[in-house]
Amino acid sequence: MAFSCVTSACIQGLQVEMIRVEADISNGLPMLHMVGYLSSEVKEAADRVRTALRNADVKLPPKKIMVNLAPATLRKKGASYDLPIAVSILAALGMIPPGRLENLLIVGELSLDGSLRRINGVMPMLISALQEGFTKFVVPESNAKEASFVTGAEIYAVKSLSDAVNLLIGFDVGKVPCSGYDVDEDLIPEVDISDIKGQLMAKRALEIAVSGAHNLLM
Repeated sequence: MAFSCVTSACIQGLQVEMIRVEADISNGLPMLHMVGYLSSEVKEAADRVRTALRNADVKLPPKKIMVNLAPATLRKKGASYDLPIAVSILAALGMIPPGRLENLLIVGELSLDGSLRRINGVMPMLISALQEGFTKFVVPESNAKEASFVTGAEIYAVKSLSDAVNLLIGFDVGKVPCSGYDVDEDLIPEVDISDIKGQLMAKRALEIAVSGAHNLLM
């Protein structure tokens, strides 16, 4: 097939938004072009994905590859779209059966050698995707413990792009179900903001600063 769509997600403030990563392959000047209101780090994904695919022994055809991250009205930030972009391109090339992408959400940042890096915000992404009806999730192995806290999800943690592809085409190589992890006590804060009595304006300022990743001077 010449067209494919993979679902990913991003965090916008306190909300999680579902992102459609669409890929279309057609005749034309060989290139990988990306659109969809992208930040600079997302635009750089084109070079990361192309290099990671090459190092995973995937040779892209000399065709025009168009990738769109929808909705186009939403600013896309971060590097968590790398893996879904690569998977979408491979699906458009016919290397991944389209049926394997149904009810599936994919997130992950790619290194140039094809390995996957940890990303931020996996837990809220998975919780929101479950509420949207998604049942299966592919995440970087370094996010496995965090993802395992989400109950009711079929989660697979993979080390590399090659492992993700093998998983999606039906092989068991790199298939790592996340279950049975013990909660790390270091992840449980001793003091929660809800324990603070009063100081409503200060707490509100903290919440706004955290949601927007802003600096704060008190």
